This record gives sequence, C-alpha cells and structure tokens, in this order.
Amino acid sequence: MCRSIKTLRPPMTPEATDEDVRAAALQYVRKISGFRAPAAHNQEVFDAAVTEIAEATQRLLDGLHVRGTARG
Repeated sequence: MCRSIKTLRPPMTPEATDEDVRAAALQYVRKISGFRAPAAHNQEVFDAAVTEIAEATQRLLDGLHVRGTARG
C-alpha cells in the first residue's frame, strides 16, 4: 500500500527521528485520503490526522521490543 513509507523500527532504522515519524504519518494520510494536499476547508482535519497518526506511531515504536536490540 504505502510503498514510500520506510520501516522505522530497529534494526532497520537505528533511531527514527520525529521527522521520519511525521513523514510516514503524512504519507499514510495522503494515501488514505487520496489528497496530496487538502483543500483549505479540509486542512484542519488533515493536519489533525497526521498528528494523531504520528503520535500513535511513536508510541508503537517506543513500545516495540525487537530481539537482539537494546531498549532505550
């Protein structure tokens, strides 16, 4: 589905930055909504979705334990 979203978990990516997480969330929302950039009347809900998905993604990455890697 979202081929341009890269894997963010270790060991694939040693440390995902906030920018990496937000970029992945933005790509996801773009794919799901079908809009690369929303119209002005949809901007607020589009941005809120990106923020919520970025936060959920960060919680997921923070909670994952991958064998053979140290937890931070």
